[in-house]
Amino acid sequence: MCRFLLNLFKSNKPSIVIEEDSMKKYLIVGLGNIGNEYTNTRHNIGFKVLDFLASKESLIFETQKLGDVTVYKFKGRQFILLKPSTYMNLSGKSVLYWLTKENIPMENLLIITDDLNLPFGSIRLKTKGSDGGHNGLKDIQDKLQTTNYNRFRFGISDAFSKGRQVDYVLGEWSDEENEKLSERLEKSVELIKSFGTAGVNITMNTFNGT
Repeated sequence: MCRFLLNLFKSNKPSIVIEEDSMKKYLIVGLGNIGNEYTNTRHNIGFKVLDFLASKESLIFETQKLGDVTVYKFKGRQFILLKPSTYMNLSGKSVLYWLTKENIPMENLLIITDDLNLPFGSIRLKTKGSDGGHNGLKDIQDKLQTTNYNRFRFGISDAFSKGRQVDYVLGEWSDEENEKLSERLEKSVELIKSFGTAGVNITMNTFNGT
């Protein structure tokens, strides 16, 4: 079995080991902004989903080039979980780097993002589409030069008054939303596992609208 280390920054700490063997690799990218001030904001739901999965499976993210990375192994699959450190508007740079470095095919890429057009907690998996005005998706589309990539849209609703969209997106979850968030995060983790094991079409049929 051939192994190589993600040792992109010189450090004395152990590096994450990504195995190149018979395991099928997937790149799961949660979009968000780095910094404590953004941790519990609606715009950071991509980070939150991956943090929830990592916590459930006792995984530890390590800072690597252009993002924080950890690896989740499940049923012969290897999920490389990535939280870009480029800030939302430059997410594509990190996505392209890790896709290329790990030689992961486009169909094994999944981007997790917030969506104002869906009710809170709704989840929708799509294989292509426009950026919908989302700056993170816009940059990914620009760097990948395609709109044909899988995106997992997590609804945050549009419950804001005129002119307050930025405040709403960068605002923290309400108490009511926080009460329901844990169950929605569980469902999100199930979707990620299904994406890698059952495939995108079955996963769309199973989870879209739930």
